[in-house]
Amino acid sequence: MRRRIAWVLAAGPEDTEAAVAGLFAADGRVGATGLLLTYALAPGTAPDETRVTFEVRSDEQIPYFGWFVDLLRRVDARRELRYAAAQLTAAVDGTPPPEPPGRTMLLPPVPFTGDQMARLAAISVVATAASFCGALFTQNGDAVTQTFGRSDSDLGWALAISRIGVLVSLVAASLSDRFGRRRTLLTCVVGAAVANAVTAVAPSFVVFTVAQLFTRAFVNAVLVIAGLAAVEDAPEGARAFALSMFGLAFGLGFSFSVVLLPLADLGDNGWRIAFAVSALVVLVIPTLRVHLRETKRYERIEDREVERGRIREVFDRKYGSRFLLLGLAGFLTNLFSAPSSQLTNRYLHREHGFLNSEIALFRTVTAGIPGILGVVLGGRLAESRGRRPVTIAGLAIASLFQMSFFLTGGWFLWVSPMIAIVAAVAGGLALGALDTELFPTEVRGTSNGFLLVCGVAGSAVGLVLATSIKNAVGGLGPAIALCGVAPLIAAFLVVPRLPETADRRLDDISPSEE
Repeated sequence: MRRRIAWVLAAGPEDTEAAVAGLFAADGRVGATGLLLTYALAPGTAPDETRVTFEVRSDEQIPYFGWFVDLLRRVDARRELRYAAAQLTAAVDGTPPPEPPGRTMLLPPVPFTGDQMARLAAISVVATAASFCGALFTQNGDAVTQTFGRSDSDLGWALAISRIGVLVSLVAASLSDRFGRRRTLLTCVVGAAVANAVTAVAPSFVVFTVAQLFTRAFVNAVLVIAGLAAVEDAPEGARAFALSMFGLAFGLGFSFSVVLLPLADLGDNGWRIAFAVSALVVLVIPTLRVHLRETKRYERIEDREVERGRIREVFDRKYGSRFLLLGLAGFLTNLFSAPSSQLTNRYLHREHGFLNSEIALFRTVTAGIPGILGVVLGGRLAESRGRRPVTIAGLAIASLFQMSFFLTGGWFLWVSPMIAIVAAVAGGLALGALDTELFPTEVRGTSNGFLLVCGVAGSAVGLVLATSIKNAVGGLGPAIALCGVAPLIAAFLVVPRLPETADRRLDDISPSEE
């Protein structure tokens, strides 16, 4: 990618060259995406004029999402070229220097190197593949129960039982501390693809549930390990931004599952097609083996031969209180988010008469686009305003509006989830940053594995609770809404007790063993 701008200055070549040399290195990196800035001088049309040509370029090739990075680079290049020209004009004219350009929402707050962007791109592909595999049960749960003749309660228990796979996720996350992020992520993506292949041909509801137990296990492990890998390789001051890009990729995988939802309308077994398609993500493994690299921070720990994966360190005096608060927050938030997300399709189908194709449209409008906004907004606010305030506000707003979704109808049925998803994604991203940042590298996978267990325990309780009390409280909608009290407790009583991590170096927040 190359862009240039020509600028004519009312100054002689010598004065201009001195000013340029004082402001810019011969081959300097500028901007948020690590662009290379060069310049060339030429005589102007008049003796006291000089023509300056600035050029920014980047020859680094980013795998998978190169088109998206090039888009960011073009935005960054235009801003940096104008800023360079304004700086030079001010220097030659002797006027005050211009203010640096403000950051747009999609650009990182601090520069990324090409190597860091390439790592984040590969991690994002892993996230997309795993999210696609894991979201299909959520989207097709109603169709599956119709095929096998099962009730709401059976679905709730199946969703809860599938979360027992968190024990496998815990082992995988802990192994990522011992054997590395890269090797564990590749294994988990293959595992999720194979489990969904078995799901596609499941002869009974029991086999289906067991297969999804393993899918859930591997997908959750990817969510934990890939998320912490994204943070570990991010430059200081852009950890939440890196997590937001990871979140966009995870949302992309979810979108694929929504796009395939109308297949469930093809017949009693139409849902099997979507699971079979998801098994094809195994085809990306050969290219991931090439582009997915180990994180630099983990490599440094490995080279120093620090003992890794020590369970006792997660619960000791230094980190135990952090774990207790984060674990409780994860339990309470998932107690509502799990039934809210996984039973929405059934609620729309049973309570409002939506077809699967209509549900797909509803999910796209109310979750797809607002979810992207929530990720971008959450990443920016978590860096500029802090993790705790964004988490508190996000959980509170999301809970209130999502509770109203299950208690109302009409136009508010469409508006309330849009507001809720923006707030929920922003708050969840900030809380996820805290989960990763508050533990040292050598136990980051292990600690997040145990936090995942807490979150999954909350989801299992929420799913069983919502499907069990629906008759007592007047329907599935009120039952799910009642679970919304839990994240409000987390927002106002638990999260405020956590330490703030924004504007602090990762090694200062949770130093690794020397």
